[in-house]
Amino acid sequence: MPQELLDRADEWDDLHRWERSELGKSLRRLGLTYGEIRGLIPVPKGTLSYWCREIQISSEQIEAIRDRSGSASRIGIPVDTQWRRRREIAAIEDVAHSEASDRIADPLWLAGVSLYWAEGSKTKRSLEMVNTDPHVLRLFIAWARRHHDGDAEFVMSLHLHEGNDEAAAQLHWEGELEMPEHSWGKTYIKPKGTGHRKNHLPWGVCRVRMKRSADAFVRTMAWIDELRVLLP
Repeated sequence: MPQELLDRADEWDDLHRWERSELGKSLRRLGLTYGEIRGLIPVPKGTLSYWCREIQISSEQIEAIRDRSGSASRIGIPVDTQWRRRREIAAIEDVAHSEASDRIADPLWLAGVSLYWAEGSKTKRSLEMVNTDPHVLRLFIAWARRHHDGDAEFVMSLHLHEGNDEAAAQLHWEGELEMPEHSWGKTYIKPKGTGHRKNHLPWGVCRVRMKRSADAFVRTMAWIDELRVLLP
């Protein structure tokens, strides 16, 4: 699997519609089944089928699919394509629960887990924080690099109002978060409304997402569960 495609899959939420379509097609051209593709990107099966309707996979790719499927692919026997991932998740959760009692003595760990418990995204499969306060986002980044991955990379994106200067806002957040080397996701521009609200933030709202953080997300959720028990 080319790393470039894995990176694109990790950036799914920031991709345009046509970019998502091209990613799905590229994965299909590699010979992946629809189920395997949907294990990498959250696309409905009908949409994926429409994208790939003109793609013909080779006889060698078909044979490879049969080899991967094994005997469980027989008609009438449901194929569990996620069993390996569920096993990995269970192992990550077990380790996270066992190490929480030791890490709670680290102020940064405690602050970061508590912050994510209160403010972090819990509906996606990656670590993500949205805020207007750069101090909050700097804490999130420092915690992620200290307790998840010292070489963690991040994607930043903005939520602005119509009339905000997007380039100036990006420079502002790059300086505040001390992240000159990173990826910028798609900026959301809120259209002009009724005009009653006047306190538009000049730099908008910043979202910071850690790349390739599916395992880190699982670990963090387990830490939060353990924190509920450890705290008085």
